[in-house]
Amino acid sequence: MVDLADVRIVDALLDGVPAQSTQGEDIHHALASKDASALAALTRNLDSSAREALRALVDLYGDASVLERARAVLPGKPAITAALDQLGWLASHLQDVVVSFDLADLRGYAYYSGARFSIFSPDAVDALVRGGRYDEVGAAFGRNRPAVGFSLDVKALVAAVSPRPLHAAIRAPWSESPDVRKAIAILRTKGETVVCVLPGHESEVDEFQCDRELLQVAGQWVVQAI
Repeated sequence: MVDLADVRIVDALLDGVPAQSTQGEDIHHALASKDASALAALTRNLDSSAREALRALVDLYGDASVLERARAVLPGKPAITAALDQLGWLASHLQDVVVSFDLADLRGYAYYSGARFSIFSPDAVDALVRGGRYDEVGAAFGRNRPAVGFSLDVKALVAAVSPRPLHAAIRAPWSESPDVRKAIAILRTKGETVVCVLPGHESEVDEFQCDRELLQVAGQWVVQAI
C-alpha cells in the first residue's frame, strides 16, 4: 500500500499564525499520532479558522474520498488547493497498488517541502519506505532546485519478505588449481551453490548449510554427501 500526504497543507494552515517556537513541532507530533486531545489543547488559542482546520486533519485519512472531504472542510488557500490537486494527480499514476491518503501524516524528515509518501506491507509494523519532495534543501549550497528522495530500512524489508527455503550448498576447498576451479565452474553452471572454504575459516562452514563436499577421489574431483 502507498500512503500519500503533503506538508504544504499544514504549512499553509500555520502560515501567519502566531505560535511559540516549539508549538509548531508539538502540533506536528499531535497530528502524526492522531492525538486529538493534545491537538485541541495546542490549538485552543489559534485563529478559529486554523484551529478548526487543523483539528479536522486528524480524521482526513483513508481512500480517495479524503481529497474531496478535505476540499469541503479546509480553507481554500492556493497552497492547499495545489497540494490536493497534485495528490490526486499522483494517485492517478499509481497502478496495481492500493493508494490511501493521510493528510495529517508529518512523520519523517523535517526538510520535506511537498508531497510525501510511505510504502507499507501487510506484514510490517511500520512503513518500509518513506520519501517525498524536498525542493529547498539545496538552497544552502546555492542550487535550489526540485528534488525527491526516500529512505528505507533493509532489515525491515527482509523481515517483511516470506523466508525462502534454504538451498543446500556444496563445500569446496580454496585452491588455485585449474582442475578445482574448472570443477567448481561446472557445478555453478548447473545451478549449484558452491562455497569455497577460505584457509583459517574452516570452523565457519556450517553457516552455509552445506550437505555435500567437493573432494578429489582417484585423481578426479567429485561431489559426495557429507
